[in-house]
Amino acid sequence: MSRVLLEICVDDAEGLEAAVAGGADRIELCSALQLGGLTPSPGLIAIAARAAAPVYAMIRPRAGDFVYSKGEIDQMLRDIDAVRAAGLAGVVIGASRPDGSLDDHALARLMTHADGLGTTLHRAFDLVPDIDEAVRIAIEAGFERILTSGRAPTALEGLDDLEKTFAAANGKITIMPGAGLTAENVGILLARLPVAEIHASCSTASPAPDENIVRLGFDDGLRRRTDKQRVAALRQKLV
Repeated sequence: MSRVLLEICVDDAEGLEAAVAGGADRIELCSALQLGGLTPSPGLIAIAARAAAPVYAMIRPRAGDFVYSKGEIDQMLRDIDAVRAAGLAGVVIGASRPDGSLDDHALARLMTHADGLGTTLHRAFDLVPDIDEAVRIAIEAGFERILTSGRAPTALEGLDDLEKTFAAANGKITIMPGAGLTAENVGILLARLPVAEIHASCSTASPAPDENIVRLGFDDGLRRRTDKQRVAALRQKLV
């Protein structure tokens, strides 16, 4: 098997540095990873533009579902402009209908605006009721890859649906498993799926913040930090 690409998601400058130092092949740049990742700030985008690895920025204007209003789509288009202007390699986008199926019209608008950038369909995919239809929409929209945990909280729990997703893709789009993958468990995934790329956080629990920071609502106490050693250990398992 050829070398598997490792993408690491980060949400701050320290995490970016740790991911690159640990051997990440690509970075997914976010804010608020404890919320599943939101659009990073202009300052973090500017820092990431100097990274020694390709960087894809999350384009997600808020936490919660992926059913977006016209105003939110307009905001996402402007964020895509900012990513392009900064010189990053790509964007990570997604949009749903109220029933969880992919919103092909919103995705078409976002993808047209992202022309020339790399594109990943994010885990809005994990809400879809029909895998085959969702993969077809992603292919027709022109995405490079789909990031998915197999519609489960972790990729290992979603192995059955991941197998269905790989079958539906049939080599026409890259399927990138992610969620809960570590050096200790990735072998299970690799033994079962024809994986070319994986996605992970390689993070550890952040030190507990001062109780006043949480009490006053400045922190939720759930943040984690990218660990260079964990990145390196996972990278070694993928050679």
